[in-house]
Amino acid sequence: MRVAVIGAGIVGLACAEELVRCGHDVRVFDPDPGGGATRAAAGMLAPAGEAWHGETGLLRLGVASARLWPEYAARLQAASGVDVDLRTEGTLLIGQDHDDLQQVRRTLAVLSTEGIAFRELDRREARSDEPTLSRVAGAVLVPEDHNVNPRLVAEALLRLLGDRVIRARATVRDGGVAFANGTEFGCDAVVVATGAEARSLVPQVRPVRGETIRLRVIDRPSRVLRARVHGETVYVVPRAGGEVVVGASEEEHASEPVATLGAVVRLLHAARTLVPGLESAEVVEITARHRPGTPDNGPLLGPVEAPGPVRRVLAVGHYRGGVLLAPLTAQVVRAHVEGEHVPAVARPFGPGRFAARQDLTHAQGTQGRDAAS
Repeated sequence: MRVAVIGAGIVGLACAEELVRCGHDVRVFDPDPGGGATRAAAGMLAPAGEAWHGETGLLRLGVASARLWPEYAARLQAASGVDVDLRTEGTLLIGQDHDDLQQVRRTLAVLSTEGIAFRELDRREARSDEPTLSRVAGAVLVPEDHNVNPRLVAEALLRLLGDRVIRARATVRDGGVAFANGTEFGCDAVVVATGAEARSLVPQVRPVRGETIRLRVIDRPSRVLRARVHGETVYVVPRAGGEVVVGASEEEHASEPVATLGAVVRLLHAARTLVPGLESAEVVEITARHRPGTPDNGPLLGPVEAPGPVRRVLAVGHYRGGVLLAPLTAQVVRAHVEGEHVPAVARPFGPGRFAARQDLTHAQGTQGRDAAS
């Protein structure tokens, strides 16, 4: 089939690569490939760390996708030559004080119900496990929550897709997609993977601004730290080359995402309190992007009705899970494009659950900005 993918964040690129690998003729349209939320994402593959009461379906979706990542990362590296820096040391969920730790422990009942492994650590054990920590109340080790570098994943996917990626803005039309100059690209299916910008197509998608800060430090943590620090949430993610990513603020904000002094100060204060050694870190970069939130925090995966013969499939609304869910989203989208059976774990996340607007004839195409945690 001939397929157009609108949006070249990690979700759109993953969908395109999966379709190409299965023999389809694919083009990806985005004026700034990899420049949206993918560029800001910390890359946590952490369904357990994101678990919350009432979101069991989303947790199961995340677990299913997390299990794909080791093979997925190895395949991308072998095919592209890019090491995507997959780290499998696990994640520490940390409470700085007693009240913070109580909030962390609220997720444990959910993890127990779903059979997800974890181990509680007292104050001494937490410091022994991660010597860079300050004096904390306690922690929970989640060994199967991993992380990856989304920028390197995007680089790998862009190498594999090559000249199939077109640096242009496209809009959906009855016969495919069209550009500002009126040129059209006819196709059999259109995949919409425009992240937070999908709100012009699906009113249930909303932009949630987040900031991440990249630091360079000699003595960085050995694994991902996700913490509550006197009520503030923060994560500290180690990367290759001495880099550490600190994030991530959240603010409902529809205007252009710009980093604010207040959010940056809160993140840095919480991170320094958690890991005192960050005091001497170099600030490399501050990035702000929009996550695509939805009413139930889950993605919209599947076809929508529209005039004409072209099949239209949504892959949007991933909120904090764009990186985590990318490989499974790609499989689900391929199944919908080909008219095959969709994995059972993904079926609750069809667009129809929000009665999403289904006529995309006049929808405005936008640059791809997928979600990421």
